[in-house]
Formats: sequence, C-alpha cells, structure tokens
Amino acid sequence: MGTLGGEQIQAGEFRTGRDGAANRSRILPFSGALNWHDPRVTSSISESWARIEAWLVRYTPRTFAALGPPADRSEIAAAEQAIGQPFPEPLEESLLRHNGMEHYDLLPPFWSLLEVQGITRAWQTRMEIYGDELAGAEEGDPDGEYGPWWHGQWIPFAFDGAGDHLIVDQRFSPRRGRIGEADHETGCSFSRHPMWASLPALLDATATAMETGEAVDGYLPVAVDEDELDWEF
Repeated sequence: MGTLGGEQIQAGEFRTGRDGAANRSRILPFSGALNWHDPRVTSSISESWARIEAWLVRYTPRTFAALGPPADRSEIAAAEQAIGQPFPEPLEESLLRHNGMEHYDLLPPFWSLLEVQGITRAWQTRMEIYGDELAGAEEGDPDGEYGPWWHGQWIPFAFDGAGDHLIVDQRFSPRRGRIGEADHETGCSFSRHPMWASLPALLDATATAMETGEAVDGYLPVAVDEDELDWEF
C-alpha cells in the first residue's frame, strides 16, 4: 500500500479521471522510500533552475518571461489522483519552481514545459486514444531504445506544439526515470545520451550548455533576435 495525493491506495487498485472514467492502467506498488537521486548529476533541480534562469534573464528575457509561476501542491495532488500514480520527485520539484510555460523553446531542441493541468490532459488523451489495446499491448523491453506507442506509466512533461511529448518513464526497470520522446505517429524512443537519463540530468545538461556555449547531444543554445532562446543543430 502507498499514498497518492495524501490518500492511501492499494496496489492494483483502479482510479478514475476527472471525467469519472476509470483509468485503464493499474496503480503499481509504490514506495515513498524510492531514491530518485541520479548519482551522475551534480546539480540539483533547484540549482539547475537557478542556472537556467540566470542565463535566460541575461540573454533571452522573452523566454524567461514565458516561464510560469510555481504550481500549487494541491494542483499536483489532483493531477496524481487523475492519472492514478504519483509524480516522480524531480518533476514535482520542477513544477513547484515553474508550472509550465508558454510555447517557447526551452529544452533542446524545441521542447516547452507543460503545466500541471496540461500533463493530466496529455496523459488522458493518450490513454483514450490507445483505449482498450493497453491491457493486452506488448510493452517491449523497458530498458530498450524503443517503447510502445504509449504506456500508462509514462508521465508527459514537455510538448512541441505538434502533438509530441517528452515523458518520464516510470516503468520499473534499471532505467526508471529516463526521458523518452513520445511521437504521436511513430511511438516512443529513448536516447542513450547521458542527458536523457533523468529529468535532473536533462536540466543540468541544459544549464551547462547555456553557461559554456557548447553543444549538448548536438544542440547549441543561441539567442534569436537577442531575446528568445533557440537551439541549433
């Protein structure tokens, strides 16, 4: 048994979304004692955000102004209830810093951050599209470079405006917490580059690329019209 939004839940129990429809994935056993720290990352979520903000303020103030205010913990709890699983701690910490943003590029090469309600909507939409196929779908290798078109334990947190999302892979495997690109046409893919190993790794690598002016995974941060961030390949 674990907790979800302050409520005790049983492993395998169904939860309902805001529209009252039952989620099609079961809640898997969760322990609050799981260690979400990525030992390869020296900068915490808060520290990475401070570094990113400092660079944006100096070089791309329009992109900085697009960042949302902190999320309320009650919003996060409601989203967890709606999708039937807790957010990973790094994602919660990031949302408590900035609850999404307007549609400006922030994460390389063209990703914007979803707000809490946007996370819920994106997850529910994918679940509705995949429908009843989820129960019997072949999940594939949870450590592989490719996944199914969608999985109930993927939590979207960034969008490109074209129907695709970055997700945190919450399936139980040695690579749990890695970042995947969920394409709405071709399915999900996972890069082996270290920056995609976790959300802390992604924010740390983004901040480092900004500070050093060096490319990360082939993408270089540049200021467009002196006030907006873009990433060159």
